Amino acid sequence: MKETIKDLLERRSIRSYKDEQIKKEELDAILQCGVYAPTAMGKQSPLMIVVQDEAKVKALSKMNAAVWGRDIDPFYGAPTAIVVMAERDNPNSVQDASLVMGNLMNAAHALGLGSCWINRAKEMFEKEDGRALLQKWGVDDKYMGVGICALGYIEGEYPQPKPRRDGYVVYAG
Repeated sequence: MKETIKDLLERRSIRSYKDEQIKKEELDAILQCGVYAPTAMGKQSPLMIVVQDEAKVKALSKMNAAVWGRDIDPFYGAPTAIVVMAERDNPNSVQDASLVMGNLMNAAHALGLGSCWINRAKEMFEKEDGRALLQKWGVDDKYMGVGICALGYIEGEYPQPKPRRDGYVVYAG
């Protein structure tokens, strides 16, 4: 129990990755934690799409940057991207997929890997090229993008936490 709390308090978003693919055993353990994330009514509605091919990861990053309107690598050089999707018609889908993202990132940290939630997945997969990519991957159009989990070995110093703001917690006496 103490290790879990420590991991939750220490995890940070990583924005610099080594040019080295993560091990299959590590990826499998992280994905299993995503599969076991809580979902409303136990429906297990989210979908995870694993992308590890370097050219495909770079193409996804470029699509994401285009949505953002910037000419950068929003995946920060991460060698693995896990696209987390949610069912459009499920009223709890974004919450379910968000819990999957949290489990992925916390599991990565527990294994000594870095991760970062990359936004703009919804916008990416609403565009024509994003929908075409999902179709190519055999993903039903009932899904929408929620987030992309960038994963990899950490390059450089591990970031220190920012101070927490006052008033974060309110007790409703």
